Amino acid sequence: MSRPTFQRRIGGAMTALVTPFRDGIFDGVDMMAHIEWQLLSGIDGLLVCSLTGEGPTLTEAERIRAIEICIELSDDKVPVIVATGTNDTATTIEETIQAQRLGADAAFVTVPYYSKPTQNGVIHHFEQLAARTELPIIVHNQPSHTAIDLTPATVARLAEIRGIVGIADGSGDVSRLDLWRSLLPERFGLYTSNDACALAFTAAGGNGCFSGASNIVPRLFHSMQHSAICGNISASRSIDERLQPLLGALARESEPTTVKYALSLVRDIEADMRLPLVGVADETAAAIRAAITPFQLDGSGRFASRHAYRLGL
Repeated sequence: MSRPTFQRRIGGAMTALVTPFRDGIFDGVDMMAHIEWQLLSGIDGLLVCSLTGEGPTLTEAERIRAIEICIELSDDKVPVIVATGTNDTATTIEETIQAQRLGADAAFVTVPYYSKPTQNGVIHHFEQLAARTELPIIVHNQPSHTAIDLTPATVARLAEIRGIVGIADGSGDVSRLDLWRSLLPERFGLYTSNDACALAFTAAGGNGCFSGASNIVPRLFHSMQHSAICGNISASRSIDERLQPLLGALARESEPTTVKYALSLVRDIEADMRLPLVGVADETAAAIRAAITPFQLDGSGRFASRHAYRLGL
């Protein structure tokens, strides 16, 4: 698949998939059911093995199987993007080549974390990666996790590297969008990975979002993003207002833990986590339960999942 073709396909609401576990073991059956529900709900893309999917804790065999399941079930209906970034350039290259071999549509590559490279080091990291793979690359800028933020000059330089097709920004700073757009070619995609500003980012000219919360409410995220893209800001704001209490509750702790707990309330997915992540605190659980209540059919504390599509979840 050529890079220009891929670039026309990506946008809207894309789910950063959780990875289901049962008793600590990767659950491929639950993952298949979850992906099928996402696709039925109209989601625009699938991101697998990201931080939301606890990618760093997956074994190589689990990682391969998770990617294979996504590609098999998507059946080219939506793009499958694989998170391949690490804090080691050589390992990142290996993971990206593997994703390409398995049939992924793009790689989602974090700015290297922990080692805190300079801006020049970041550029060299992505130059080496792009030189070794034909897979389109989306750079993930997440300062809260990497301890560094891309400067405008670095953003402009990354856009010149053949193979880099977009940046997903998790900073939550929508104001940078105007500056970045002025530095980038028209073909370049700009996305957010911050659910709280998913609407604001798209309304300001972004191309869509990679969302953890859309694991729980995929149809609402799809409707919100596409309303904004079509210029129906009133409709998209109405959906955003409906979602904000849930997004606030999910933000109380790290995303994988809160998203999985919420899914355990509305879907047949366990809240199992792998260390160092643990289950949510009682106060967070109560906040999530309260925020989920408006999306439930009854007051039982669980959602009858067979009605999820009809209700817009």
